[in-house]
Amino acid sequence: MASSLVPKNLRLWFQRLLAAIFLGGQVLMHVISKPIHRRNTIDQMSAVGPESLLIALVTSVFVGMVFTIQVTREFIAFGASTAIGGVLAITLARELAPVLTAVVLAGRVGSAFAAEIGTMRVTEQIDALQMLKSDPVDYLVIPRVIACALMLPLLNILAFFTCMMGGFVVATTLYRIPPAVFLNSAQSFMSIWDLASSLIKALIFGILIAVIGSSWGLTTTGGAKGVGQSTTTAVVTSLLAIFIANFFLSWLMFQGMGSAFVGN
Repeated sequence: MASSLVPKNLRLWFQRLLAAIFLGGQVLMHVISKPIHRRNTIDQMSAVGPESLLIALVTSVFVGMVFTIQVTREFIAFGASTAIGGVLAITLARELAPVLTAVVLAGRVGSAFAAEIGTMRVTEQIDALQMLKSDPVDYLVIPRVIACALMLPLLNILAFFTCMMGGFVVATTLYRIPPAVFLNSAQSFMSIWDLASSLIKALIFGILIAVIGSSWGLTTTGGAKGVGQSTTTAVVTSLLAIFIANFFLSWLMFQGMGSAFVGN
């Protein structure tokens, strides 16, 4: 009776979410206890990293420019132009760079994982792997998880510096902020922990994207239509996971640490 009150699509989504959580546990156990398929991992690292670099950097530079426009005009109005570079730096490092890079990869890479593995599932290629004594988790999932876990932090760092470059150009050319003031502000506000937290977030987001995309692919049913539905739902679920995880990570990392403005 209770199950009839829950829409079928929502029940299916929760079932697949539980399957993704279970798959995450399998990945952890297999990484610890079994060898890694190096060739598959390198191929996936190429797909996740270099092939995603351009779109990540283009997105980052325009986000940095737009954010600088909004911050600079307000800070100048309040006479706080010397803090513009620092505010931009800590905001990008702590939040915008890892989240936006993860969103880009969720749309590009997470959807590809779900589509590729989903197609293999509905065409019975995964069943063939199992008949050949190859574990789909070892052969398909773990290389994708490792690739995302390694490549997303690197893309995140590049995205951060690209954002800062875009913000620097806008602040110094459009708003006539002296370059030295902008750079000194960024240096004085930021700490090593800001960059470290950015890398930690990116690593966790990468794991979430890979596990969710792979899990939705492995649980695909219904032929070509099912592949399309899995791809769309995997991206939406990855985005939800990124935003929810970002809240808890930010709360854990920065609660009670004081203000970056103190002493600057």
